[in-house]
Parts: sequence; structure tokens; C-alpha cells
Amino acid sequence: MSLHREPTAEQVKEDKIYQEMGLTDEEFEMVESTLGRLPNYTETGLFSVMWSEHCSYKNSKVLLRKFPTDGEKVLQGPGEGAGIIDIGDEQAVVFKIESHNHPSAIEPYQGAATGVGGILRDVFSMGARPISLLNSLRFGELTSPKVRYLFEEVVAGIAGYGNCIGVPTVGGEVQFDPCYEGNPLVNAMCVGLINHKDIQKGQAKGVGNTVMYVGATTGRDGIHGATFASEDLSETSEEKRSAVQVGDPFMEKLLLEACLELIKSDALVGIQDMGAAGLTSSSAEMASKAGSGIEMDLDKIPQREKGMTAYEMMLSESQERMLIVVKKGREQEIKEIFDRWGLLSVEVGRVTDDKRLRLLHQGKVVADVPVDALAEDAPVYHKPSKMPAYYEEFQQQEQWIPTINDVKDTFLHLLAQPTIASKEWVYDQYDYMVQTNTVVSPGSDAAVVRIRDTKKALAMTTDCNSRYLYLDPEVGGKIAIAEAARNIVCSGGLPLGVTDCLNYGNPEKPEIFWQLEKST
Repeated sequence: MSLHREPTAEQVKEDKIYQEMGLTDEEFEMVESTLGRLPNYTETGLFSVMWSEHCSYKNSKVLLRKFPTDGEKVLQGPGEGAGIIDIGDEQAVVFKIESHNHPSAIEPYQGAATGVGGILRDVFSMGARPISLLNSLRFGELTSPKVRYLFEEVVAGIAGYGNCIGVPTVGGEVQFDPCYEGNPLVNAMCVGLINHKDIQKGQAKGVGNTVMYVGATTGRDGIHGATFASEDLSETSEEKRSAVQVGDPFMEKLLLEACLELIKSDALVGIQDMGAAGLTSSSAEMASKAGSGIEMDLDKIPQREKGMTAYEMMLSESQERMLIVVKKGREQEIKEIFDRWGLLSVEVGRVTDDKRLRLLHQGKVVADVPVDALAEDAPVYHKPSKMPAYYEEFQQQEQWIPTINDVKDTFLHLLAQPTIASKEWVYDQYDYMVQTNTVVSPGSDAAVVRIRDTKKALAMTTDCNSRYLYLDPEVGGKIAIAEAARNIVCSGGLPLGVTDCLNYGNPEKPEIFWQLEKST
């Protein structure tokens, strides 16, 4: 039970508590200027998560805008839960990849499992049925006991969640290098199938419409997960184990089926996963995209722990939850759908016309902020860029051609390297035949999954040679795209779309920002 008294707005500023939440002095001044007053503790928490790199892309947005996002077959580019590409016959493929690196570093099983759960929700919240999962993993050398532990638990977490929910894990990649010793990279991808008419968006439209909370209860797990994901890992990161969510794939399976039934109802206006930043991001982003506002009564939020504060409820990243907007007067129809699946569905608020996120708790207004300030107006930085000394040294080296005296011995030595060796130990833990649509299973250039009742199939792959990126970020970035395209082509497919999941160090370091700048 939470018994502490929250700091006053004055204490938040005087004691610089906002810095502990991840806001800089300048950013706190921006918040103060936006509101025309000091933000209280809860409001400071809202801005801290929404203005984190994980949610706002404040350090990388200037570079990500360079990507081509339009095309003849693009039905949905960046801005929603996942991208959508037309595949003809009024069908489309929905896909996205996302990292869960920091959580996996300190709690590898749940970190990896909830990475899978989150990416699944991003896809089925668009109205699509998930048909496959992939992953892209990086670990240190397997000679280290800690690395072996992280490797085993991450693979077990991916398998545990994907196998239980019944979505096949059909492809991926694993590489090993000493640089990932204490910070593994765990990227989860989901691919879904949808009919054009079923495409949903996370928008809170229609003044007076009802905001409903559906799915699992809210606990204290995952609080400040978004800001934790935006920090450097350090020796003290272990203390932030509570920032890692706990997943329940059986609950997610119920939520998946309920949401896919929900999208058939014309009572549904908008739907969004409570992912990073939980209730804060889902409510603020849905309202901002629709040009509206949202008012919520936090006393109505289903809570699994006693005495939760407004701050805790809004920043919790408890899993298997969705925020939906339904037409006023149609709430009972929605409740009946979720009742059939044994899930909670509660009216927690309404859509307003004032473009503000207003939160009520225990009869008081505990937060009142502009939704655009949270969702759209985070500062955008173009960090200084500096070519690393190591790169200059590489460029000055003479071209080196290895001398091979024993081809067989060299070949066997290469095959014994964990990065090159068979990954059968990994993918044998995944159920890649569930749904019985997998045509080409893990171990090939790309996985191939058939689309039932058609003559079509989808080829999919995750590819990147991290060492190439380190040696030359610009050339390495080109090679990553080319490798993925070649693997699709080698499997008989036509490359239709690309999604990225960029894993870099701290962009505030000029050498790191240079890597990001060159590779994008």
C-alpha cells in the first residue's frame, strides 16, 4: 500500500525531483511555461514519460524523418501502433518491431516475454490477427556464465509467451559479441493480417463519447518503464527491477480474441494499447490525434493493489490492457463482448472538446494539461555529431586479405562460432507450426507463412550485421537493408516494406549520435 505523501509542486521544483524522473532543468522550465504554473507531482510524471526518448524520439526524430514512409502500397505509415502494407484483394499485412533491451538485461525472462506481449498488442490493436512472430537478439560471449543465463532466459521468455498465446515464432537472428556483455539487445517483431475494412486507429473522436478501460488490472509493475528504457544501464539499474512488467499470455489471448470481435462493432471509435507510459500515452495520444481531450476518473481504474496514487496509475505499464473509445449509449454492447471473454471492461471517462487531459482522483482534479503538450510538443534536439577516433583509425588501415592455409580447418572453425553456428537450440524452443500456416520454418533465408484461402504467402525476415555498422555505420546501414531484401528475394518473395528497430547507445554522446546519423 502506498503510504507516502507526494511532494508539493514547490518541492518538485526546489528539490529538483523532476531530474529523478528524467527531465532536464530546461525541459522542466518548458513544462512550467506551457502550463503557466508549476506542475504538480503527477503532472511532472506525465511529462517525464511522454518526453522520454522512448516515447517522444526527441533525440532521433530529426533523423527518422529522413526515412521514406509513403508508397503505392502503404496504407499506414508511422504514427499508429503498427505499419500497414496493401497485399491486394482488400487484404493487408500489419507489422512492427520493438526493443525490450533494458528490461531483459535485469529480468531476462519477463523482459523478453513482455516484449513479445507488447508487440502483439500493437498489431491486434490495429484490428489485425497476429500470424507470426520474429526476433533479433544480441548477447555477449557464451563463455560468460552471466551471458549464458541471459541467453537462456530471454529465449525461454520469448518461447513462453509466444507458445502460450498460440502465435508461431517463425524467424529471427542471434549474434554474439563482447560489447553486449552486460546489455543484451532483445527485439521482438509481430506480423498480422487484416482486411482493409477492419483497420482501426487509436483516436478519441466524438465529444461525449465514452472512454473505456479493458483487459487486466493495473498494478505497480512497470512504473517509469519508458524513462528507464531511455536511460543508460549502470550498476544501479538492478534496483529498477520494478520497472519491468510481468506478462500473462493467457490473459493476452483472451484480450486478443475480444479485441478482434470488438472491431466488428460499429460502436467502436478508437482503440490503443497501454504500452510504454501506460494510461498516460494511450489517453494523451488518442486525444491529440483526434484534436480532442479526455477526462478520466481514476477512482474507476481497476487496481490490483491498494492505495495506488494517480501518479502510479497513470505511469504503470501493467500488461494486457487497452484503452478504447465507444459511441455514447453503446457501452453495454462492448461490455457484453468482454464479459464473454471473462475480461474487465469499465467506463472510466469521456471525450471532451478542450484538448486537455484532465484526471480526477478522490474527488479532486489531480492533473489538467494540454494533450498536445504531452503527445506532440516534446522538445526536438539535433545533438552534436562527432566522428569517433576509432573510425578514423579504421579508415587509415591498409586493406587486409587473410591468408588461408587450411580451407577445411578454417571452415570448421568458422562454423563453430556461435554467431554462425546453427541456431536450432533456439528455435526448437519456439512453436513455429502453431496455426499450421508455416510453409518455410526457421533456419532458412526467410520464413514463409501462407495466407489461408488464397494463393498468396508472406515472406519475412529480420537481418543486420552489427559489426558492419560499427566499422562503417553508413555502409553497414545499407548492407542491413540489402541483406534483408536478398533474403526475401531468395525465398521467392517480392520486398514490399521495411520496419526498423534501431538500437544505439546514448545519443547525447557526439560519437554515438554520429553513428545514428550515418546509419539512418
